[in-house]
Amino acid sequence: MKPFVVVSIRHTIRIFLVAVALLDFSPCIHAQGKTATSEKPKIRAITAFLNLDRAQYQEQVADALKMLKYARTVYESRGYEVQTIRIATQPFPQYTKGLTTEQAVAFFKEYDALATKEKFSASIGPAMLNAGDSETQADLLSEILRNTKGLNASLVVAGEDGVRWKAVGAAAQVVKKLEETTEHSQGNFHFAAIAMVPPLTPFFPAAYHTGFGHQFAIALQSANVVAAAFKDVADLTTAKQRLTDSLAQEAFAIEALAERVDRDMGWSYVGIDLSPAPSRDVSIGAAIENLTTQPVGTSGTLTAAATITAAVKDVKVKQTGYSGLMLPIQEDVRLAQRWNEGRISLDALLSYSAVCGTGLDTIPLPGDISVEQLSLIIGDVASLAYKWHKPLSARLLPVAGKAPGELTEFDDPNLVNATIKPIGRD
Repeated sequence: MKPFVVVSIRHTIRIFLVAVALLDFSPCIHAQGKTATSEKPKIRAITAFLNLDRAQYQEQVADALKMLKYARTVYESRGYEVQTIRIATQPFPQYTKGLTTEQAVAFFKEYDALATKEKFSASIGPAMLNAGDSETQADLLSEILRNTKGLNASLVVAGEDGVRWKAVGAAAQVVKKLEETTEHSQGNFHFAAIAMVPPLTPFFPAAYHTGFGHQFAIALQSANVVAAAFKDVADLTTAKQRLTDSLAQEAFAIEALAERVDRDMGWSYVGIDLSPAPSRDVSIGAAIENLTTQPVGTSGTLTAAATITAAVKDVKVKQTGYSGLMLPIQEDVRLAQRWNEGRISLDALLSYSAVCGTGLDTIPLPGDISVEQLSLIIGDVASLAYKWHKPLSARLLPVAGKAPGELTEFDDPNLVNATIKPIGRD
């Protein structure tokens, strides 16, 4: 072999070995398709949007489930854990017209039983979608939710026309009724007052659509991705870039699989909600503390919230829903801990929502809270959402018979029990 050929080969091998070393050992290198972390998110939900017709809803559900189960298989074959498959409809008052309250409740009991049998989660959409809608829709919603076990629904308290104070009061009435009439007051886990939340949001209880349906979206449980991206990070700029890269790698892969489902099944893919949802020990609170090195609720938390949201917005995939930051107190062990310690308050959560989202989520409240007090809390969320034109929601969990200082006693496996605080105090 000629000498220059040997040198060339040795040079090529040296470059290859250096490249391998850099890929394996340098977490600070960022390129398209290569991230600082190999953490994989879970698929929180594959949500189908169905234009429900009472006369043929069983056939419609069967068709939706065919697509959802195929999609689940596709994702699981690529190593993603799919936690739930879901079906969300148009606002329920559109398909209960002409029914008495008793007839509507009977229908939704059947629908709830079907969801249980077929193992899907169901959202029936919002009451009072439009500003002029009657409070009787809220009354019907209360009856539906207190007579079913797994159905989810919402009520719109702000839109492009502003805060809808009549709807705010109606939402407060729904919360109070579900507190008083459902076991362990857990009915409110399935209800949210929503403000500026767009159609085609895959997260529950806010999910609904207003078009023809036959669409689907993806929601992630990716607090672990945030935690890994923020671990031992040097500065905010690097933190944001790491997180954007990590989410982008997974989002592009998830989107490609969704487009395959779209082609194969004929259901239109409408996007992914990249909000990094937590799940108990998979904590977004712990992820934030990786960045700030301080307990959630202390100085730096708002900056962390803004950093996460900015990273989410920078991922160039088709996005839908909230696409912000979720801080559900009773779905996250670390957040519940910081709440119990008095580091997180309602006002603090609202301030974080000004730079991220998604409002007030799974907040434990005393059982003697009044409708007027609930209205003030919901009104604050609605006002903030309208002011900054961002999707926010309020999922409030007052517990009948519980006083400040006591622990909630929810038996839902998705919820972490937390300390109830006095209204108006941290």
